[in-house]
Amino acid sequence: MQHLHRKYLASVVSLAALVIMAGCHKKAAPPPPPPPPTVTAPAPTADITVTPQAINPGDSAVLTWKTTNATDTSIEGVGQVATAGTMNVKPTASTNYHLIARGDGGSTDATARLTVNAPQAPASNLNESDMDDTLFHQNVQDIFYDYDAYEIRPDAQPIISKDAAFLNQHQGIKVVIGGYCDERGSTEYNLSLGENRANAAKQALVNAGVSPDRLRTVSYGKEKQFCTEHTEECWQQNRRAQFGVDR
Repeated sequence: MQHLHRKYLASVVSLAALVIMAGCHKKAAPPPPPPPPTVTAPAPTADITVTPQAINPGDSAVLTWKTTNATDTSIEGVGQVATAGTMNVKPTASTNYHLIARGDGGSTDATARLTVNAPQAPASNLNESDMDDTLFHQNVQDIFYDYDAYEIRPDAQPIISKDAAFLNQHQGIKVVIGGYCDERGSTEYNLSLGENRANAAKQALVNAGVSPDRLRTVSYGKEKQFCTEHTEECWQQNRRAQFGVDR
């Protein structure tokens, strides 16, 4: 009887040892596989230019564009195009050429504007001494700039086209372009900014067909204020390029 009891105890001990050993050697669950690496496609780039930027009715210009990392390229009004190229364009009215480039990394766009000048009337024989200031300013209007900037704003483009059309009708008249700034900033800084504004206005007229020999620039900085109130409306009046007869 004792023999059977010891045998029973030995069996229990052995079974317990096996259970303990199995628990000790239980393998841990393998870690989940790492996520696949994220591949980021480069973003596309786009650039488009037109030369010249202004033409007379009936003339043509060259549109040039290039993109990178693009798989789909189009120009509004033209349609699908190669990712880079050139073409002659001959619009009958001023046109914005809007380039859109799409790729695996997203999309981007760029725009080039071609101005078609108004039809020119026969040139007159008027010169500076013959031109009335009132008549001049009725036909050649000033343009305005954003704060701390000298780029020609989109709303100034049609004014430049109209100004150039009048000046091209009266090619004996020379013009002085004054660059003006608002009251903020140092005198030296505003003289430099006014010079940049006057030169930008001159270049815009040249692009529209006015001979650079007829255009003279001068910077007044913030020294000659059109409006002296300390308001944004007043400051905007002072950020201008003013055109006058250069007598």
